[in-house]
Amino acid sequence: MQIKVLCIGDLVGRPGRHVLHEKLAGIVEENEIDCVICNVENAAGGSGLTDKIHSKLLNQGVHLMTMGDHIYRKRDIIATLQNSKALVKPANLAITAAGQDYAVYHTAKGASVAVVSLLGRMYMNLQADNPYNAIDRILSRIPSDIRIIIVDMHAEATSEKIAMGWHLDGRVSVVFGTHTHVMTADERVLPKGTGYITDVGMTGPHESVIGRNVEPVLKSLTTNMPFPFSIATNDLRMNGIIATINSHTGQTSEIKRITVSCDYDNGGSYDQDDR
Repeated sequence: MQIKVLCIGDLVGRPGRHVLHEKLAGIVEENEIDCVICNVENAAGGSGLTDKIHSKLLNQGVHLMTMGDHIYRKRDIIATLQNSKALVKPANLAITAAGQDYAVYHTAKGASVAVVSLLGRMYMNLQADNPYNAIDRILSRIPSDIRIIIVDMHAEATSEKIAMGWHLDGRVSVVFGTHTHVMTADERVLPKGTGYITDVGMTGPHESVIGRNVEPVLKSLTTNMPFPFSIATNDLRMNGIIATINSHTGQTSEIKRITVSCDYDNGGSYDQDDR
């Protein structure tokens, strides 16, 4: 049996949530998607996640959610991390850090999909343990009957992401990278059947500097003075990948990039929660 998993790149603020609201259902129907995974660490005002937005995303059809170095920016998410069956923390954070190491979604076809999030260690603000050791530990805990395992490698350095792909080739179904907000063109199926891409990109405003308005970012970079980086609103797109996976072997047979554009009315009546 073939299972199709949609992995969506970093969701940025209200504009990113607007794209999801407008486009996700159509993408799922058109491509016969069985499971939707989204990186949501920037969903609330561009940094962090709230319980309210977590609930909205579940209602809109996101089945599993991953985080990254902005995981604890909104303090009310801590209780959600402890209780949600859909949301995971980076598994290589300290054992005392709030959140679960992996989550499982049971598809309508009967196959289960597990997701794990990992944090890179180069150029990242949040200190983390060795991600390679962490994923080895987590894989030994995931029930053996769950053959489809997806790993979000949230890292700045492409080398860390590529190395993780090779480390997990044949052991998980997909390794997809997040954090840089720029989609890469290196999607492939590795020799032992693991789908891989260095970064799935960003869901939000692409007329921007990774989601932020261009002008204040340029002012900061050219003057070395601080300026508030507000969320941009133009050229909304959803970036992601669709992986086709054999539910019995866990191997990926196809991985393809998708980009979907969306008009934006600055939130309209859809979602006035800018947190």
